[in-house]
Amino acid sequence: MVKQISSTQNKEIKHLLQLQEKSRLRRKEGVFPVEGQREIQLAIKGGFKLQSIYFCGDLIDFQEIEELISTEVLITEISAEVYEKIAYRGSTEGVLAIFKAKENNLQTIKFETENPLILIAEAPEKPGNIGAILRTADAAKVDAVFIANPKTDLYNPNIIRSSVGCVFTNQIATGSTSEIIDFLKKNNISIYAAALQASKPYHQIDFTQSAAIVVGTEATGLSQEWRENSTQNIIIPMSGEIDSMNVSVAAGILIFEAKRQRGF
Repeated sequence: MVKQISSTQNKEIKHLLQLQEKSRLRRKEGVFPVEGQREIQLAIKGGFKLQSIYFCGDLIDFQEIEELISTEVLITEISAEVYEKIAYRGSTEGVLAIFKAKENNLQTIKFETENPLILIAEAPEKPGNIGAILRTADAAKVDAVFIANPKTDLYNPNIIRSSVGCVFTNQIATGSTSEIIDFLKKNNISIYAAALQASKPYHQIDFTQSAAIVVGTEATGLSQEWRENSTQNIIIPMSGEIDSMNVSVAAGILIFEAKRQRGF
């Protein structure tokens, strides 16, 4: 049975809007919204539990919704007016789903390779940068992505959108800098911190063994704790007037050098 909602004042729709806007509510309820067919498909493939789905019949056929989902969930058809109210993106695919969040802690991480390659970002603030980092990690197929001292929750709609669903394709964990450093040391994973102090050019480093590449924000760089605990600080040589670049660009350069050394 398909439920129908045609009013933007419906309590369920108001609650959905709050889920989009308030990270505190997402954390409290342990759920988050996902908009778009590809992103929903990636979330399902990534093992996230689908709870409910909303679709606009003017934009997408019910048959496409049935093909999109593989389990029985609550399906609600909404009017074009309601969809326009809740649509977070400019594109109009006509479908939005609610998923149950995962526990993204270090205890959930499992490595399938003997010498894992990990990408770590400390305290990234901009959802766009986080999304770009996750896209880079997916493209390189790293073993895990760690977010140290996160400033926003992973299920922020802007992160889901900017990552093009790669928040669902990567193995991700969050934790404090201290917790992550302890995890790396316990697992004998070398730490290569992108920092200006006492650094070697990144292309002179051997990344073929277990390695974690750590990047910080453009404004403040990495905290002293990373610099003190790194196996080796690394730097990307630059010839221009400035001494920093976008964190997602830096992450891409470093990660793909490591992949090059590993023969991809």
